[in-house]
Amino acid sequence: MDVQEIERLIKISKERPLLPEKYIPWELEPGTDDIFLPEILNSLQGLEIYDTLSPTQKLELGRHELVQVIASYAWGECLFCLFMTRHILTLPLDNVEHRFILRELIEEFRHQEMFGQAISKLGGSPIKQTGIHKFFGEFSNKYLPADYLFMGSVSVELVTDIYGNYARRAPNIYPVLKKMFDLHNIEEGRHILFTKSFLRGYAAKAGYIKRTLYSYVILFNILFVRTMYVKKEIFERIGLEDPDKVFKIASKNFKKKFSETCLKDIIEFVDEWKGFNLLTRWAWRWVLSAKI
Repeated sequence: MDVQEIERLIKISKERPLLPEKYIPWELEPGTDDIFLPEILNSLQGLEIYDTLSPTQKLELGRHELVQVIASYAWGECLFCLFMTRHILTLPLDNVEHRFILRELIEEFRHQEMFGQAISKLGGSPIKQTGIHKFFGEFSNKYLPADYLFMGSVSVELVTDIYGNYARRAPNIYPVLKKMFDLHNIEEGRHILFTKSFLRGYAAKAGYIKRTLYSYVILFNILFVRTMYVKKEIFERIGLEDPDKVFKIASKNFKKKFSETCLKDIIEFVDEWKGFNLLTRWAWRWVLSAKI
């Protein structure tokens, strides 16, 4: 771990904090031309059915799917905060890793509050996690070793970073969401730098089997996240006929779009420590449609 780099990140976090209650213009209401989610990220764009939707249905699809995305972020960050709270108990108070994780916890808790406020501002009603998501999220959080959990964490952070970049760069995104994603991108950037630095030593020592296991942990974390975004209930809410059928084609379409838009940085990260091999490459191609 690069101690000087982590000290620099701690200093930035202390001296230049971004407080959601001041940074985000919560008082602004959506304008008539504002959107909530860029079309490239919604589950139906690119399908014939999308062209049959009214402008209101398209706007509502973006609103509901955006709410689902940020609710998933908040839940995932909450799980990771539980792990980090346990992990710092194993570290001396003056340890640089301990000190950075304290700063990260402060920022992650602010993010959860920020996401909750954004959902309220949008009048959203997130759909709860499935039993499978809850079981595997809580089980892995409790029983996986620290290096595996940090591997899973950085993979999810890289996905949220890409989502945030698309959203905040959209020319007509609702300004509250733009500033929310700006803030999240800045602070998650520090968390990603720390986690990559933390994992560099583990990856350097890892043999073939451990690199294979790391690769599968990341793969399943990405699958875990991707399957929380597209929900049948959303299609019911916007008034589509046969929501079960729409859900099936939307899930297939979103898998393709997710592969094309969200995996580049993760693939580069896994490739850095040779996480693609005969035991993993086929799984990434089959499960995530990754171009490797």
